[in-house]
Amino acid sequence: MKLAAAPGDIAADWLKVPHAEPGNRIGLFGGSFNPPHSGHRLVATTVLSRLALDQIWWLVTPGNPLKARTELAPLNQRLHLTRNIAVHPRMRVTACELAFGSAYTARTVEMLRMRRPGLRFVWVMGADNLSGFHHWRDWRSIVEQIPIAIVNRPGATLSALSAPMAIAYGKQRINEDDAALLPDLSPPVWTFLHAPLDSASSTDLRRSSR
Repeated sequence: MKLAAAPGDIAADWLKVPHAEPGNRIGLFGGSFNPPHSGHRLVATTVLSRLALDQIWWLVTPGNPLKARTELAPLNQRLHLTRNIAVHPRMRVTACELAFGSAYTARTVEMLRMRRPGLRFVWVMGADNLSGFHHWRDWRSIVEQIPIAIVNRPGATLSALSAPMAIAYGKQRINEDDAALLPDLSPPVWTFLHAPLDSASSTDLRRSSR
């Protein structure tokens, strides 16, 4: 798959895997962030607190293979906008996925686990992405590689919990009261976190800016 940007187009600092100490608990929050908004930040702050994470890394993807690129803002712009949203001492923004040469989450997770074997990773996503998760390339590989934390989003709670992934791995779901255990558990394992709802939407923001 051809990526929407080349590594040479992006400043080298954006391409680095963020620093973390061995044993750190790291949330991986991937997305187009086109544009990032307060709902994204709410997801990030929720998992930071509820999972007792040391850091959360915002993985700004070069392009989502399941979405049209016609409205996709340049990666460099999305990186800077995301950094403006992710203002927190334990949040990092990176385009390391571009350096890995793949826009697919399964490959990104595989590369990060290989490069940083001493870290305890958790995949983070909003519930609005779960209904289509089974369309992601090698989605079962993602579930088998890394614990997953899903945070509710407006209008997505019920549909998310009836999604193919939630059904296929229903027995591997842990109660959200035990969410802080998630980074220490072996996959497949996941949890669904209820949190205050923020109706901000990247789609609505793009429409309003036209």
